[in-house]
Amino acid sequence: MDQPNGNVESVPVNLSRFALISLAVGICVLILKLGAWWVTGSVGLFSDAMESVVNIAAAVVAFFALRTAAKPPDRSHQFGHGSAEYLSALVEGMLIAAAATVIVVSSINRLISPEPLEEVGIGLLISVIASLLNAATAWLLIRVGKAHRSLALIADGRHLLTDLWTTAGVLVGIVVVYVTGWERLDPIIALAVALNIIIVGFGLVRHSISGLLEASLPSGDAEQLTRILSDFNHDPVLLHAVRSRVSGRQVFITLHVLVPGDWSVTRGHDLCEEIETAVSATFIGASVTTHLEPREDPRAFDDTPPGAEHPLDPPNTG
Repeated sequence: MDQPNGNVESVPVNLSRFALISLAVGICVLILKLGAWWVTGSVGLFSDAMESVVNIAAAVVAFFALRTAAKPPDRSHQFGHGSAEYLSALVEGMLIAAAATVIVVSSINRLISPEPLEEVGIGLLISVIASLLNAATAWLLIRVGKAHRSLALIADGRHLLTDLWTTAGVLVGIVVVYVTGWERLDPIIALAVALNIIIVGFGLVRHSISGLLEASLPSGDAEQLTRILSDFNHDPVLLHAVRSRVSGRQVFITLHVLVPGDWSVTRGHDLCEEIETAVSATFIGASVTTHLEPREDPRAFDDTPPGAEHPLDPPNTG
């Protein structure tokens, strides 16, 4: 008898408004950075502006992904739409790679034909203002993303933090160029920026692919789940075949509950409800499903799928 937890809110909160905030800030920051590049002629600042273009595109993708992820389960997607957030991070990683390519081409051209920088002071001031806007937005997105387990918001926020460090490096480089007069340092810095955002993009793509493959709970959460279930895993009750999968902000946990065959259905049902409530109290919003079986039946120990073994599992006695 399967017992889905009916007390869990299975529809994630709609977080798309935070993507709109990121989009609005991204447009403002892009305008500021393009202005800084225009007055200075620095290819380093141009590379910084190109990363802001990616920020805008990523915010648009995140908006639609978050709206999709917030949709309730339907006939075609009975476990919800949470994986849409992984697609958002995947697209963002690909956009970062595209921006890096543009930066590399521009940097090589400037490395071959260096040009002096102009109005450095104004350009630096504009870039600092843009960086402060990015910093505040990144803090907001990561904070909200962690609170709601939203990969799309966390990815967007971390990318903005990367953009912040990128800008800081570019600004330091421009000051050095201005002081020393070594004009080729500007495109060298831009190439370093391109390398950095390629690394970030690769990390986002790798994380997204892992999520699309529906990985199980992270080790820390899995250990916490084990501690909770251990309170129920004592004679005459056995718990095994514990499985979990993460789909965006949604978490799905299933397990088998083995009890004496002479227990009443009501007694077994009450135990399953108690287990589900305990798990859901820690993993808010998780969908918890238990499967009740008679402990005396050897078949109860033969239904653990490959790869689903868990520290709570007893030795196979089938």
